[in-house]
Amino acid sequence: MSVLDLFRRENPPATDRSAIPQRSPSGFDLTPPSPEERAELEADLSPEERQVLLHHGTEAPFCGGLLNNKEDGVYCCRECGLPLFKAETKFESGTGWPSFFAPFDETHVLAIEDRSYGMVRIETRCTRCDSHQGHVFPDGPAPTRLRYCINSVSLEFVPDGEPLRDPLGRGDHL
Repeated sequence: MSVLDLFRRENPPATDRSAIPQRSPSGFDLTPPSPEERAELEADLSPEERQVLLHHGTEAPFCGGLLNNKEDGVYCCRECGLPLFKAETKFESGTGWPSFFAPFDETHVLAIEDRSYGMVRIETRCTRCDSHQGHVFPDGPAPTRLRYCINSVSLEFVPDGEPLRDPLGRGDHL
């Protein structure tokens, strides 16, 4: 059995969005944006953000603005503001994209099987707005052995002590 087969068995890709809770264990509202809210969120995106978040693109390696960020804080979805990763889970993978070994809350990140480009990978998406973030691989450090390889442009960094952006007005906070 390959490492990817083992990874898939232990971390099955999400296929049923109806199984997603309305509120995460960490207290965040996971209800998808309404069509009107989605239009407002998408209107605020740059062309590069739109390409990556909405059309499953990838930014060039070693070019992302968050790759070398070493500050304490939280990495949130650029589109809807949902916290996706804590700075303490970030590590240097040498791949050219910010890498994390665990999500902020496992219910905040969806895993979707991706068969594009003639290979099988696990795509990661924001649970709330379904925006493309990157991919997860079974070659990360302990304790999870996972590497969430995420596009900088898919994220916004919120330093410790700063309020989270709440573009949907849901009152979510840390």
